[in-house]
Amino acid sequence: MRRLFSGWLISFAVQAGVVNGWMVSSAATQQLDDTLKNVNKAFSGSEAGWIMTSVKNSFYTYLVLLVTAIALVGCSTTPKPKGEAAFPPSNATSYDYPFDNSYLATVLGTPEKYRAELPKEIPLKKRKIKIFDRDVPEALWSDAELRYSYALQKKAAPLIFLIAGTGASYDGGKNTNMGKAFYEAGFHVVSISSPTHMNFIVSSSKSGVPGHVFEDAEDIYRVMEKIWGKLKKKIEVTDFYVTGYSLGGLNAAFVTYLDEKRQVFNFRKALLINPPVRLYSSISLLDRMLENIPGGVDNFPLFYNKLVEEIGRVYKRVDQLNLSEDFVYQAFNAVDPGNEELAALIGVSFRISSANMAFTSDLMTDAGYIKPKNVSFTKNTSPGEYDAVAHRLGFTDFFHVYFYPYHKELNPELTRAELIGQMSLGNIEDYLRSAEKIEVMHNQNDLILEPGDIDFFPRVFGDRAKIYLKGGHCGNMDYRDNVAHMVNVFRQ
Repeated sequence: MRRLFSGWLISFAVQAGVVNGWMVSSAATQQLDDTLKNVNKAFSGSEAGWIMTSVKNSFYTYLVLLVTAIALVGCSTTPKPKGEAAFPPSNATSYDYPFDNSYLATVLGTPEKYRAELPKEIPLKKRKIKIFDRDVPEALWSDAELRYSYALQKKAAPLIFLIAGTGASYDGGKNTNMGKAFYEAGFHVVSISSPTHMNFIVSSSKSGVPGHVFEDAEDIYRVMEKIWGKLKKKIEVTDFYVTGYSLGGLNAAFVTYLDEKRQVFNFRKALLINPPVRLYSSISLLDRMLENIPGGVDNFPLFYNKLVEEIGRVYKRVDQLNLSEDFVYQAFNAVDPGNEELAALIGVSFRISSANMAFTSDLMTDAGYIKPKNVSFTKNTSPGEYDAVAHRLGFTDFFHVYFYPYHKELNPELTRAELIGQMSLGNIEDYLRSAEKIEVMHNQNDLILEPGDIDFFPRVFGDRAKIYLKGGHCGNMDYRDNVAHMVNVFRQ
């Protein structure tokens, strides 16, 4: 989940021309002004340019840049324990993550003083790899190869694969922070994007239609094998592990299940972080969150600009803006959004992910879901009105209008209910119950779970399920106790 609220703050900071004491050029200010216009156009139906560049890249940057800056400011430069001494189990008698409200936790994440101390930098390498020898649509030429990253120890060590959440990149904030924690604890780290991310769909999805958990597992496993084929010449690996958050947690379960048959990695441990129980239920919840925008998604520009104006009052009399935790919470308290507004922001974030996923898949398969089949796109084509169409179609639309018909054609006997049932941890419940290697970290108040869903985890995993009372959806992943727990799961 993106750090939604904080992204708006950075837009104001740069538009003001001062960020953390450094003056920003007028060209950069103009660029962000143009970005805001593009976001508004994407939701208003006007021409906005490529959805994948104008919305995914620039708007997502809006949403995450401030939190990244604050996180870097909060990183300690003093020597810290490394390897097995890093991130010892917490001795705290109570769990003092600061937000009881699930919406606040999901949007704001973990305040600086509560975060685990992570290294400022690790020896991270970003690379590309060709997964399939195939042509891709001209409009998607730049994503023909999969992008991923790794950080390697200088000695023999276990290797852990990190799978990003819905629509997220290998180098998103959560994968980055997890990578730092695991590297500091002595692991080789490989980070890969979600199978619903544009680059993964284009480069690594065999069908070009993401979302089927078994097929996604096959695609992810193929990627892991290809990357390992490159890395095994450079390093010595003692054991293999896998983890993922949100949809990546669900993916990790099915990848581990597949590995039982393939036996390429023989994963010693897997950790599922905030996974959905039934994928269809979770995507339905996320789609419904957009109903909290007054007037619906068509009214998004007004909704967005209202928040912009309110947050702008926080710094309008400030000569220089320091990107600090104090400013984040001063601005947040000034706006004081309610649960409905927070739910709408969360819904918008996931709608952008679903729009990018659906449009990319439609271009890959020429299915006619968003653009007509007879319309050809080149690398210079602007999608125009199709951009707005993509943002009005949610995850459930994708399922019923595109995803189910695609699989129904492959298996005429398949019903919607059967396909929904396949997209569930319950489909491999017997395996999960007996697989001692798989553990879960979750939150009682995770907002992507239906009432009662959380009970699935202690019922199936027993004491292998660590359930925190609060944290929302992945909001406490950077909290010191959670980071310690993540690391120590793989030390057992």
